[in-house]
Amino acid sequence: MEKFRVTVSALEMASSVHVKVRGIAAGGSGVADLPDGRVVFVPRTAPGDRVSIKIDRAKPRWAMGSVRKILEPGDGRVKPLCALYHDCGGCQLQHIPYKSQLEWKGRIVADALKRIGGLSDIEPPTVVASPEVTEYRSRMTFTLRRLRGGHIAAGFYGLHRPAHVVDVSDECVLPVGPLIEVWRSLRRGWGRAARHLPSAGRLQLTLQLDDRGITLIVDGGRAPWKAERLCKAVPELSAIWHVPGDGASEPRLLIGTESGKAVPRFEQANSGAALLLLDYLVGIAGSGTRAIDAYCGSGRYGHALAAGGWEVIGVESDILACRAARLSAPVGFTIVEGQVEDRLTDLLPTDLLIVNPPRVGLSSEVVEAVSKSPAGRLIYVSCDPATLGRDINRLRGTYTPEGVRCFDFFPQTAHVETVIELRAGRAL
Repeated sequence: MEKFRVTVSALEMASSVHVKVRGIAAGGSGVADLPDGRVVFVPRTAPGDRVSIKIDRAKPRWAMGSVRKILEPGDGRVKPLCALYHDCGGCQLQHIPYKSQLEWKGRIVADALKRIGGLSDIEPPTVVASPEVTEYRSRMTFTLRRLRGGHIAAGFYGLHRPAHVVDVSDECVLPVGPLIEVWRSLRRGWGRAARHLPSAGRLQLTLQLDDRGITLIVDGGRAPWKAERLCKAVPELSAIWHVPGDGASEPRLLIGTESGKAVPRFEQANSGAALLLLDYLVGIAGSGTRAIDAYCGSGRYGHALAAGGWEVIGVESDILACRAARLSAPVGFTIVEGQVEDRLTDLLPTDLLIVNPPRVGLSSEVVEAVSKSPAGRLIYVSCDPATLGRDINRLRGTYTPEGVRCFDFFPQTAHVETVIELRAGRAL
């Protein structure tokens, strides 16, 4: 043990360590082995790279490093598309060819389902490619930070400096063209020290493109706030919403016509990939009588099933999402407001249960409810392979998987959406 402590100390103080990258981890970092046998995760490296790294964080079993110099690039490395890539933390995989991105995402999901989920015979699932690999996002959220002297930094958090905001003008390759054009106009139009935006040291600015035009949603700052000057300076905006930072006030439409619409923040950012997932989900759902769409958001899945003849109950805790789910809902779809943990037990059993939880996955209360009164089939839509694996393991003995498919909603990043179909009645 004493020898190991000395080794850790020596590595931590070393100016550089040479390693060879052998894979990609769930967060997008390259995976290599240190001389003492520990795993080290190094962002912006690709399989096959020989790199000189600095140890930034050391633990008994693993470490985090950063690249000092690429000694020999691997075959699986390409030039990043964005000029800010080496400083910005928004993307993780631009230096890897898109086909390889898909392959590694499939491996990451399979690894989580094996290592955490206990599915020993799972193969890397198919990862359905996004129709577009750049300029695919119809919704972007930027962070604006007010600095000393009236200066503004507005963009994304930094790669190795998570409290730092990397200023982004038009370098980002992810937004659709109209969004980046409005972002440039917004940067000019908010005035010195962003005086045409609500006062706060930090704001979240979301631009959303839909059939109504381009909407700006401002999160943070105090109400009331007058947006007329900003709208005059940025006439491309069709609507401006403000979500005060006090956590108690409801969002307010400041510019534009509400016409019964809720805040446009619940649709997927990659509409093309989202449609592919929706078609797949409806296909595997098939026909049936009664379904529950838990964590339903604006009701995208429940609406589609109800249009196909299902009786669907959507469950959602966000008041604004519930409002959006009721809009244009087909016959057969109803919404129940409240936490899934509080509502699900009274609604089960059912023929089909769809769960699309946030990144933290299912709570223990939901797992218990689903295990005690299982739905005939469960379709789990996950945005995090690790929590998906954990939940699959917790459902052992109640459900068995019948199919897994992934969808690439966010090319150039490490994120992947997974759909796993399970059937009750047989042990895993």
